[in-house]
Amino acid sequence: MSTVAGQRTVTATPPTLRRRVALDWRIRFGILSLIWGFSFLFIKVGTGAFAPFQVTLGRLAFGTAVLAAALAVKRERLPRGARTWGHLAVAAFLLNALPFSLFAYSELTIPSTLAGICNATSPLWGMVLSLVALSEDRPTRRRVAGLGIGFLGVLTVLGVWQGFHGLDLTGTAMALLASLAYPVGWIYVRRTLAGSSHSHLSLTGAQLLLATVQLALVTPLFTTLPSRFPLVPLLAVAALGALGTGLAVLIQYGLVAEVGPTTAQMVTYFIPVIATAAGVAILGESLTWSTPVGAVIVLAGAALTQSRPKARPEK
Repeated sequence: MSTVAGQRTVTATPPTLRRRVALDWRIRFGILSLIWGFSFLFIKVGTGAFAPFQVTLGRLAFGTAVLAAALAVKRERLPRGARTWGHLAVAAFLLNALPFSLFAYSELTIPSTLAGICNATSPLWGMVLSLVALSEDRPTRRRVAGLGIGFLGVLTVLGVWQGFHGLDLTGTAMALLASLAYPVGWIYVRRTLAGSSHSHLSLTGAQLLLATVQLALVTPLFTTLPSRFPLVPLLAVAALGALGTGLAVLIQYGLVAEVGPTTAQMVTYFIPVIATAAGVAILGESLTWSTPVGAVIVLAGAALTQSRPKARPEK
């Protein structure tokens, strides 16, 4: 997703992709919510056996394979031009390599539920940054109020009145930084690649390929080859990449083509709910009252920052 859990993609979908699909968009919206919601569980399971960089590399490799297959089926080529590839390399770092790695490292010390909730702060960071970097985004009372409410929710999740007792600050900071990287990358893409003649699928495939190369270069410097490959963690990494990165991107850009980016990005608000339910039900992670209450406050604030006042009818 351009500004959501586990995925940030590039450019608007060309009109040729606006066609009838067999599966109702609401069903695909639900599937996308489940996939991205479970991604934090997959990360937790994967880091139980593999180093965070290895989990991220596997995720990107499986995701890239899915996009490569889609490109082959549609007979599309990767974009051309050194300038385009240069911008895509930066986008790959900001939207994939960096946040994916930070989330993987964060879940070494924090629950997957907390990581999923931190991901929901991305629209809040995005509003702050867009007010600074994008002149067309002007502050309104509603959006400023949403920002304040959202960060109040963050403080509630963190239990600030307890002095962050029992909270791993480093892991939480990594998860929040990962969420910040997404809108930074989105703004960069908007400034450099918006209006590109290349298709969304072509740009996204190249972006994931570049992110995979980046992790392939970095991972050997900080990790050693695993001596064993346990089945469950390996399947978790494969699912994280093939479903949470590859298939999710295809579903997302199909939704954007059919119902528009505003409706499609609402998936962001379902991710922490699913991530929390999965972490508690499947991984047995503990949950205090402040976590779900804070999450609701965060989502309410994020929704306000993304809302737009209704246009007044002309008299």
